[in-house]
Amino acid sequence: MSQGFDYDLVIIGAGVGGHGAALHAVSCGLKTAIIEAADMGGTCVNRGCIPSKALLAASGRVRELRNTHHLKSLGIQIGSVEFDRQAIANHATNLVAKIQGDLTNSLKRLGVDIIRGWGKLAGTQKITVTGDGGEKTITAKDIILSPGSVPFVPPGIEVDGKTVFTSDQGVKLESLPNWVAIIGSGYIGLEFSDIYSALGAEITMIEALDQLMPGFDRDIAKLAERVLITPRDIETKVGIYAKRVIPGSPVVIELADFKTKEDLDVIEVDACLVATGRIPATKNLGLESVGVELDRRNFIPVNDSMAVLSAGEVVPHLWAIGDANGKMMLAHAASAQGIVAVENIVGRPREVDYRSIPAAAFTHPEVSYVGLTETAAKELGQAEGFEIANSKGYFKGNSKALAENEADGMAKVIYRKDTGEVLGVHIFGLHASDLIHEASAAVANRQSVHTLAHLVHAHPTLSEVLDEAYKRAIA
Repeated sequence: MSQGFDYDLVIIGAGVGGHGAALHAVSCGLKTAIIEAADMGGTCVNRGCIPSKALLAASGRVRELRNTHHLKSLGIQIGSVEFDRQAIANHATNLVAKIQGDLTNSLKRLGVDIIRGWGKLAGTQKITVTGDGGEKTITAKDIILSPGSVPFVPPGIEVDGKTVFTSDQGVKLESLPNWVAIIGSGYIGLEFSDIYSALGAEITMIEALDQLMPGFDRDIAKLAERVLITPRDIETKVGIYAKRVIPGSPVVIELADFKTKEDLDVIEVDACLVATGRIPATKNLGLESVGVELDRRNFIPVNDSMAVLSAGEVVPHLWAIGDANGKMMLAHAASAQGIVAVENIVGRPREVDYRSIPAAAFTHPEVSYVGLTETAAKELGQAEGFEIANSKGYFKGNSKALAENEADGMAKVIYRKDTGEVLGVHIFGLHASDLIHEASAAVANRQSVHTLAHLVHAHPTLSEVLDEAYKRAIA
């Protein structure tokens, strides 16, 4: 252990990123402690990816069993399908408890000290922890900040946690309103629209930007809209924002044109989910004690090694990972950053390859992507002097998808015309979140479609949609 310090490494925040960093630190021989003021596991385990996937799994089964047309096409007939809202909610709650317990136990088993309380910097290599037992000070050779994020609630929207709520409350499924307004059509809004529509709710989706699913590749977004939104009981309002949302029974939502700010309409619904993204939880971390200022969006500035910066210069022995640095607000990105930070702490220089980190929306069917969108790839090509092209593989021509009678979907590969290097892959369809990892490895290794087109895929499998796209690229 480093001489003169209580620990080699102290991590503030026990979310997925902090947990990943702690496990890797122990494997590197560092005496490690992790500080957490709230729930072990952070947002992902308690209020994000884990409970939402439990709700999606249960509601997805309800959707499948109620789709009599699809079942009849497979030769299956069943009676009426009923569900218990509270039992579905309990499934999510029980899963959270299990994952939270597993995460906590894994830290204890490896000898990581878990310190409960609010941790904040108190100067170089020094932290104060305020908890039930008062305040204490601990020292560490290195400190990793991993405080996570909280839902963003735009001005004019009042949240009461019951009738107007964020995903934090939504994953508890405490009620099932007849008519739900969802503000935002990103992955959080999409997943909740999938859950609510499967369980019989009517939905109004409100998107301020001029197109639905603004962060997704356009070809994928158009197809996803045709499958996930148009045939379902979902009304969409695009280019319109919720100027004011007033909780109650009913919830009153004042709508306005996003560009002109002109008042358009007032709607009354049973509940409103605010799914407008997340902001870093970077207040009250004591950053001023080491001369660090947050950027204009309140993220902690870091370099590619995860070292914290002050006026562009590295602050010795201080690192920040996860949502708090704003590089890529995904749980698995936070975990990757934690490992990179530890690698640099122990003297093995490493950086995160963000282009190869995949992401997914766990709708039915799923959406996934890795690397650049076509628009971003074109911009890169213009800047660096190369042309791009794309090729596509379709689920409707895939034997396994046809056997499942789930043929809606597409895989789109974006690549350089000159070298064939894959710059991005976007998939919409059955098991897209699993299929994307082959593409992620290709992007990570900067592979060319000329090489990938000669890989052999098992037949019949869904992975052949990528095989088709690679082969079309060199045809």
